[in-house]
Amino acid sequence: MPLKFYNTLNREKEIFTPIDPPNVDFYSCGPTVYNYAHIGNYRAYIFADILKRVLLYEGYKIKHIMNLTDIDDKTIRESQKEGKTLKEFTEFYTEKFFKDIKTLNILEPTKFTKATNYIPEMVEIIKKLLDKKLAYKSADGSIYFDIKKFKNYGALSHIILEEQKENAGGRIKKDEYEKENAQDFALWKAWDAQDGNVFWETELGKGRPGWHIECSAMSMKNLGEQIDIHTGGVDNIFPHHENEIAQSEGATGKQFVKYWMHNEWVLVDQKKMAKSFNNFYTLRDLIAKNINPLAYRFWLLMANYRTRVNFVWEALEGAETALKRLYGLYLELGDEMGEIHKEYQNKFKEYLEDDLDTPRALSLLWDVIKDENMSNGDKKATILDFDKVLGLGFENLKHEIIPAKILKLAKEREATRKNKDFKKSDEIRKEINSLGYEVKDTPEEQKISKI
Repeated sequence: MPLKFYNTLNREKEIFTPIDPPNVDFYSCGPTVYNYAHIGNYRAYIFADILKRVLLYEGYKIKHIMNLTDIDDKTIRESQKEGKTLKEFTEFYTEKFFKDIKTLNILEPTKFTKATNYIPEMVEIIKKLLDKKLAYKSADGSIYFDIKKFKNYGALSHIILEEQKENAGGRIKKDEYEKENAQDFALWKAWDAQDGNVFWETELGKGRPGWHIECSAMSMKNLGEQIDIHTGGVDNIFPHHENEIAQSEGATGKQFVKYWMHNEWVLVDQKKMAKSFNNFYTLRDLIAKNINPLAYRFWLLMANYRTRVNFVWEALEGAETALKRLYGLYLELGDEMGEIHKEYQNKFKEYLEDDLDTPRALSLLWDVIKDENMSNGDKKATILDFDKVLGLGFENLKHEIIPAKILKLAKEREATRKNKDFKKSDEIRKEINSLGYEVKDTPEEQKISKI
């Protein structure tokens, strides 16, 4: 089965054909490093990770760039509030982001790119747009992209300029603006007092870049003028990605991206998880509840990336229980390594080749474990093969060494149960839990595991 992805540009699944096979140039919109990323943000990075893993699984060679937005309205505003330099402020949250993606078993991109390292490249693109009369300088020295001069504006988001609000023809200097209000966007922002000491002296004047130009510059510098895949959340489609297309294609005259791919929102109480709504959770909130962060990855894989999911703690806890069950069954397979089951592998590939159908891929994992006609060694090899894509950490699992104190308490509990002293048994179980372990009763014996 050929590899198919849903292309936001054309609103349909398309057979994936890279520009220069087997090489794939791949750009992902990364975080704005002004705060801890929340778990809704991490859906975009887990989605990009699964996509990359599938491409690697299929034999493609990947060059993957992810940006770090360390200069925009938010980073300036929040760094000033904390009384820190922009560099000091953004580096703190950058390091936290790096730690989080490692915790979620997200493969690092080929290169992380910081916006502040690409100011010269941004200036060159803006100069080209000025030369082509696609951009203009305002009275205050700021430079704007003239969206009415770019005939294909709105092709990605399906925004129709003629149907915009009456004030849609105006200019907007801030990085984020009202949905469906297409206005000329800032490429270069002339310095003002609110920016403090954040500015660059360039041919364009004293100022700083707009948000949208940053990704175009970082992508083109590292991947060239045309790339295969660009990912992000659906909230990036407009205005960010629409504006990326306009300025990139306006400067080069070439199609910027062949396949645009976007993941849907994570909701809370059926409302988008967002810092602006103050309804978000971070990985630190999960860890505080003793939930394995990989359970969140597992929960997301239970739904298609283009489906909205509503976050509730009960659902995540259920996902963790299922993941623990999978881990336990895997460890019971023993140490012998067999052969990958080709029929299961072909089915696994078939599901993922159909626009990353992770729910069906996960169901196949359970089928492998339950298959009584497979040897334990073949099951183990097949699961590890699947996990090259799923990234659930099976290869790192080890049989736990249960502390002697816990084993002693479990033995005491077993004795109390045999004597039908269930009150005492429950007290011991709670004590075991307080020490970070849980005990489960099976028809054969008690099973102890770390919480």
